[in-house]
Amino acid sequence: MRKSMVKWGGAWLGLWALQGALASSLPPGVTEVTRVEGVTEYRLANGLQVLLAPDDSKPTATVNVTYRVGSRMESYGETGMAHLLEHLMFKGTPKHPDIMSGLTSHGMRPNGTTWFDRTNYFESFPASENNLDWALKMEADRMVHSNVARKDLDSEMTVVRNEMERGENDPGDVLMDKIMAAAYQWHNYGKSTIGARSDVENVNIAHLQAFYHKYYQPDNATLVVAGRFDTTRTLKEIQQTFGQIARPKRVLEPTYTLDPAQDGERQVILRRVGDVQYVEAVYHAVAAASPDSPAFEVLAQVLGDTPTGRLHKSLVETGLATSIGADYFNLAEPGVLFLQAEVRKDQKLDDVRDAFLATVEKIKEQPITAQEVERAEANLRNSIDTTFNDPERFGIALSTAIANGDWRLFFLTRDRLAKVTPADVQRVAIAYLIPSNRTLGLFIPTANPLRAPAPQRVDAEAQLQGYHGSPDYQAGEAFDVSPANIQKRTQWVTMPDGLKVALLSKKTRGNTVHARLSLHFGTADSLLGKEQVGDFVAGLMDRGADGMSRSEIQDKFTALKAQVAFSGSATGLTVMIQTVKENLPATVDLVTRILRNPTFPESEFKQWREASLADVEESRSDPQAMASNLLHRYFNRHPRGDLRYTSTFDETAEDIKAVTQDQIVQFYRRFYGASHGELAVVGDFSPVPVRAALEQGLGQWANAEPYAVVLDDYQAFPGKTLQQDVTDKANAVFLAWQPLPIKDDDPQAQALTLGNYVLGEGFLNSRLATRIRQKEGLSYGVGSFLRLNDQVPNSAFGAYAIYAPQNRARLVKAFDEVIAQVLGQGLTPAEIEAGKAALMQSRKLARAQDGSLAAQLDKLMFDQRDATFLAQQDDQVMAADSSSVNEALKKYLDPARFVTVYVGDFSAKKP
Repeated sequence: MRKSMVKWGGAWLGLWALQGALASSLPPGVTEVTRVEGVTEYRLANGLQVLLAPDDSKPTATVNVTYRVGSRMESYGETGMAHLLEHLMFKGTPKHPDIMSGLTSHGMRPNGTTWFDRTNYFESFPASENNLDWALKMEADRMVHSNVARKDLDSEMTVVRNEMERGENDPGDVLMDKIMAAAYQWHNYGKSTIGARSDVENVNIAHLQAFYHKYYQPDNATLVVAGRFDTTRTLKEIQQTFGQIARPKRVLEPTYTLDPAQDGERQVILRRVGDVQYVEAVYHAVAAASPDSPAFEVLAQVLGDTPTGRLHKSLVETGLATSIGADYFNLAEPGVLFLQAEVRKDQKLDDVRDAFLATVEKIKEQPITAQEVERAEANLRNSIDTTFNDPERFGIALSTAIANGDWRLFFLTRDRLAKVTPADVQRVAIAYLIPSNRTLGLFIPTANPLRAPAPQRVDAEAQLQGYHGSPDYQAGEAFDVSPANIQKRTQWVTMPDGLKVALLSKKTRGNTVHARLSLHFGTADSLLGKEQVGDFVAGLMDRGADGMSRSEIQDKFTALKAQVAFSGSATGLTVMIQTVKENLPATVDLVTRILRNPTFPESEFKQWREASLADVEESRSDPQAMASNLLHRYFNRHPRGDLRYTSTFDETAEDIKAVTQDQIVQFYRRFYGASHGELAVVGDFSPVPVRAALEQGLGQWANAEPYAVVLDDYQAFPGKTLQQDVTDKANAVFLAWQPLPIKDDDPQAQALTLGNYVLGEGFLNSRLATRIRQKEGLSYGVGSFLRLNDQVPNSAFGAYAIYAPQNRARLVKAFDEVIAQVLGQGLTPAEIEAGKAALMQSRKLARAQDGSLAAQLDKLMFDQRDATFLAQQDDQVMAADSSSVNEALKKYLDPARFVTVYVGDFSAKKP
């Protein structure tokens, strides 16, 4: 609500006085530049841009350093350099030789990403002065003192190759890379960020070091600190770390290459092994800072939204495609509008292509409507608000705006979005969605080509003259995420009909609230032969209900600022909700209306069936899906039709085709109800209206059939090696699995959990990752996991890795040696203590996420427990030592009983 300037006058005077006081107390060499909606920009003498976004609503903080360098800045023969540096920046400095261990010991959730216009490194962690100081010191140190050594490049080379090979497994992604290369003849946006294999494999280390020293400098970087921290203390620490870096003498020259307006249709045909088809297209568009950029965001939604988008209606609802998608690449320089349709193998691709292009390029005859624009703007605004209201996501999301010219573009784009009209969208669609601006296929000469406007740069600073953003934003409380406080703050209630409810009310940023509803039904006997029917019921639940179509349901949730997802199987249904305080009761009411009155429309039934069959077909040549299926079929000991039976892909397809609408309706009537379930709500809400909406919506809705958890008792299986070949796949998959006779409340369960964390579930300095990724450079993704059963002592230990097929022997040797060393010599006391600290930090971090906490409360109620069980688990971890951990590992892990799976193209030995 807008307030008069008279009413706000005192507040503004107070704010100016506060700014003056802060400016006078700034550390030497630090200058305040501007403020927008809780974010303050500072500049250091060496040119470093600093953005501070304090928020005490979560006990976490995020440090994000964005460098204005990506694949756009790479020269001939240097493709992939920006991405290579991203990998090497984790290899250490003289002062921080083991960055991986430091990140783990501080309980940080880190990552690095590379894109066309930027590279960024971030770490989210439980807020503390020690954690923040370490992160700032480490980031400042690796900004200019990273080793970037030949030995590290050599060891990481196979990992980078493996990452390339992983991308090569997805035909849709490969096709997009090929289309981008055809669309951009001169600009580096046409080159994949990961680079050309020949460039990466032959990179000159001296050139890579020069690239690093040129771009990794304070005057080319922005430091973002978001979350819970003390601003004054943090600025001093930043000046003492980053401020000591000298301003470089070199001058960065701006890039100047732009492609001319495209002068004819282009087409790419990709032929590879696969089980689904794709139609994809890109149309040249504008830069992110352009006033027309928000119109392209809306246009992408109008065309590509599911289920209301035009492509969904013309392709999916007619059965021509199984799914569609759209994305506007909002980049620093003119980007593209990307469109995609996934098509079943037996469909005529030419027919789909024609319908696809007719939908996209006939907007002139079928103008954009006000309803389409309003729906798109609501969806986009909800996404922006969700990001802004989460300090971690916001701190990281600023990287895109920074790379696009100015961090304030995040807010300017939001404000411009609210002003987009149907005429704006219609104008850009007519100007840019034309054949000569499209890259879909072969080039075809045209006598009278129709060309789009020539791309132009946009001065972001000029666009932001006089811009101040909105002064309205809300912060949350500083919430203690300890199990004791969670137990104290949670109301545990059992509804009259049996539904268990956990209500944890607290102040949150933006008044956000998360909820998770789980319903359970059936028994192993009553659900026999009904797995796919149950999947259909859960999948179709929100695609039509209580007189509302799928689109109308989605629009109502959007109007409530609610993100709601229904998922489930034959044994249960889960509904995940995120909304705001004032809309939670109405959102719960809408969810219960859907649950009580689904209509299972025939058109949606057909779409779900086609999409499900497409998923099965795609799995047939996907190494990961094949490996998982092969593994779990080895453990089959129940007849087909039993929920514990793992079907072949053929059996799954057969079962999907056999499902009828009548079976779906009968399953719902027979099994659905709210007698057995849980609802957990975490965030900013009032419990009374929520309970009232719950009682009104789910009261008197009892299950007609008895319910019992489907259990599978432990059975020992002999170790075995399983292999399946798949052709034309550059990436192979390794899995290992061993059933364990242990339950999650066993006295040794937490010691085993800690041991597995150090072995392979922790960050990249776990035993498996250190040997297989860091030392050998064999895998981009490698680790282990422990699945503790909460019902019966039948758990499982597993391990995984992706790798190039020709490296299989080396991978097996390294894996076997790590397991043998851990079980033979044991984990060291130092490893245990470091792992213990990291594991506890990761648990705190998980409890700081309201959605994750709601899921934990849901599970606790399902297991007839409360938050004291979490405290017991934490206490058991802290009480563990190297003796108890190694004893648990040796007791339960037996390599002779590992079932190992290898799926890949082992026929060709590629270099």
